[in-house]
Amino acid sequence: MPLSHSLRSVSSLLLGTALLMMGGGALSTVLAFRMGAAEQPPWAVGMVMSMYYAGIVLGTGYGQKLIAGVGHIRAFVALGSMMSAATLAHAFLVDPWLWGALRLLVGMCAVGMFMCTESWVNERSQNSTRGQIFALYQVTVYLAQGVGQFLINVPDESGFAVYLLMSILMSLAIVPVAVTKFQAPPLRPQVRFQFLKLWEISPTGMTIAFGCGVILGAFYGVGPLFAQLSGLDAERTARFMGAVIVGGLLLQWPVGKLSDRIDRRKVILFVAAGTAAACAWLMGLAANSGAALLLVGALFGGLSFTLYPLAVAYTFDYVRLEDLVPMSGGLIMAYGLGAAAGPAAASLTVFFGGAGGLFAFCGFIAFATAGFVIWRMTIRDALPIDDQSDFLAVPRTSQVIYEIDPRLDGAQGPLSG
Repeated sequence: MPLSHSLRSVSSLLLGTALLMMGGGALSTVLAFRMGAAEQPPWAVGMVMSMYYAGIVLGTGYGQKLIAGVGHIRAFVALGSMMSAATLAHAFLVDPWLWGALRLLVGMCAVGMFMCTESWVNERSQNSTRGQIFALYQVTVYLAQGVGQFLINVPDESGFAVYLLMSILMSLAIVPVAVTKFQAPPLRPQVRFQFLKLWEISPTGMTIAFGCGVILGAFYGVGPLFAQLSGLDAERTARFMGAVIVGGLLLQWPVGKLSDRIDRRKVILFVAAGTAAACAWLMGLAANSGAALLLVGALFGGLSFTLYPLAVAYTFDYVRLEDLVPMSGGLIMAYGLGAAAGPAAASLTVFFGGAGGLFAFCGFIAFATAGFVIWRMTIRDALPIDDQSDFLAVPRTSQVIYEIDPRLDGAQGPLSG
């Protein structure tokens, strides 16, 4: 199947994903910023933001059952409608308990919608075009999420306009999928994974995935509050958040290619240490730092966002082909658990230490991750470079995305403890 035909067959899915990420990507930023403006304590902000990732973890099994029961299109429409309604419901009352419940619901809907789109994209992908479509999907996720940060700048004297706009985007995300002419694929049975087996195969990969989840969950959940407490207005907050996300996209390819050529753990160690250094740098930057704040923020994003795909690539170095999908499910679950814990923990350091507490926390996690890698390097010898799998930048969406992974076509590597 030619690439042009494959792209046409997934174009509606990519458009729906872009609209979903624009609306959903802005929601956490808007909520954290507005809770800060309402003088809610940082720990309340962290707890509310953690509930989204708890929804991601809990919603995986529910989404699988819903899709199997009613099909991809009906499930996507139902989940998108609930997500749109929950987003709009935030506008009626600034209450941490209500917003926490709504964030849980939004997270459960989001992971189900990702499962729908990604299984559909996988069905429309051929071996010859899998890599290009995978890359295009990943770019769509990051860029749309980065653009969505600027919705916080929408003039909104009533307090409803920005929620209404995000709800509209989420509702529009349903349309391209609902009217597509292509038949929905059959849902593949969910492959069970075992955390203990994943730990036996690659404790390094599992730990890095968890640590990355803690760092990025803390950033997404508390980053807007950090900007606000640092004196940034809504426009500069959007620029800062967008710079971090776009930086996370730009550095993945060069860092990943480097990890294909040398001991991958050395690259992971460098990235973790660099993330800690960037965090220390951000702690010392003031609100009037201007371009410096954006550049260091982009550096932080470029390094920290790379940790998860590095963890996946390192784990794949030691996994049999038939174990790739269940093991990837374990990695993304480890990431989700870390992301659920990150905002709540980071908010406490902000509560006691001010705005800089966010990056003090993230820097500590990155430093601890680097220490763990050093310890593991003393226990396990490096894998020969020729036996390493290829690095691939993977979005942190759902387990289904790994069924599109081009490495499935030629993966190698023994199952090893």
